[in-house]
Amino acid sequence: MRFDKAILVKNRSLSYAVFRNYLGFRFCLILGLNMQITIVSYMLYQLTGDVLSLGKLGLWEAIPAIGCSFISGHFVDNKNKKSLLIFCTVLYIFLAALYFFLVQPHFQELWGYKLVENLIYTGTFIGGVLRAFLSPSAFSLLSQLVPRKLYPNATTWSSTAWQTGAVAGPLFGGLALAAFGAGLSMILVVILILTALFFISKVPRQPILRTTFEPILKSLSEGFKFLFSKQLILSVLALDMFAVLFGGAVALLPVFAKDILKVGEVGYGWLRAAPGIGSILTLMILTWLPLKKKAGQKMLISFAVFGLTIIVFGWSKSVYLSFAMLLIGGMFDAVSVVIRGTVLQLYTPDAMRGRVSAINTMFISSSNELGAAESGLTAKWFGTIPAVIFGGIMTMAVVGITSLAAPKLRKLEFDEQVLNEKNI
Repeated sequence: MRFDKAILVKNRSLSYAVFRNYLGFRFCLILGLNMQITIVSYMLYQLTGDVLSLGKLGLWEAIPAIGCSFISGHFVDNKNKKSLLIFCTVLYIFLAALYFFLVQPHFQELWGYKLVENLIYTGTFIGGVLRAFLSPSAFSLLSQLVPRKLYPNATTWSSTAWQTGAVAGPLFGGLALAAFGAGLSMILVVILILTALFFISKVPRQPILRTTFEPILKSLSEGFKFLFSKQLILSVLALDMFAVLFGGAVALLPVFAKDILKVGEVGYGWLRAAPGIGSILTLMILTWLPLKKKAGQKMLISFAVFGLTIIVFGWSKSVYLSFAMLLIGGMFDAVSVVIRGTVLQLYTPDAMRGRVSAINTMFISSSNELGAAESGLTAKWFGTIPAVIFGGIMTMAVVGITSLAAPKLRKLEFDEQVLNEKNI
């Protein structure tokens, strides 16, 4: 059997051209957005010299992402997913154009550094609003592109596309900063988002699966009632939120790169890319060896190891050890990403995917952006290194608590009955 045919046999979701276009959209958009945040966060720290500004950056994205998620799921369930994705992508292009001007030195001198700093926060706020609608739209669309039995494989490839963009974005962002400067780097971001727009335009419009239309408050209430009635889904989301909330060391990488490890822009790009590199390695393994047996236990162990790597990273003074810890942490974090995505796809009714995914966005925003804010604040109060070590310890504590409080998660398996049954 030829190698390419072997890939399709093991990964049948790739045989669907519409799904491949979806992956192209996801990869290019995440690549561009991660390049953008890498460039903007580094320039912001250079502009302010204040570690707290990095915490503020995460907070300004988390607030709208969480707040708008209360209503975004309702609209996603009632609207065409492709149209919403195109709308969000176009606005991301305009946002990248705004950052192009904000990173220009002459613009900063003309308008003043404080105004530029506030405009960066404003752009981040707008990006948080867009993400609240884009994430549930992309999640809901995926389930319409492949058969149900291929959800685990499709989720793995979707996560791979996301993580590949998350890896290449910081790396290319750091390299582009060193080679071309911030202005030209932001032009590359615009080109990448335009490419994402091309890919999503090739995905056919899919039908709206929701057949009943309730008032928004009733619709939101149904979404939350469903979530809190499902211990498995709730425990998966809560574990991700609290564990990553305290493990937000990546938000402080500009400080480690510039002041502790002293590796400059290129080293910063490699450090920022390390978790994603580890994730890709794991995800590529999972495309051939899918998670089925003891999935819940593997998720808990993975988060515990993730917390341990954060502790060692905070303690390390060696750039090689720091890179290794970030890479290993990314490898184990990828396991939880695939399990969480598969659980949401398998256990969420079709007509409720937008609302559940929007709530998932709230949890992700809480863990990532609020984690960045938590890291910035604790670094300001206690120092950068103690803040990171404290976060790793708290991550491991959360894993222990979740393991005791959620027996269904410990017993989670992805067997054939689960994959073939329509209504669980």
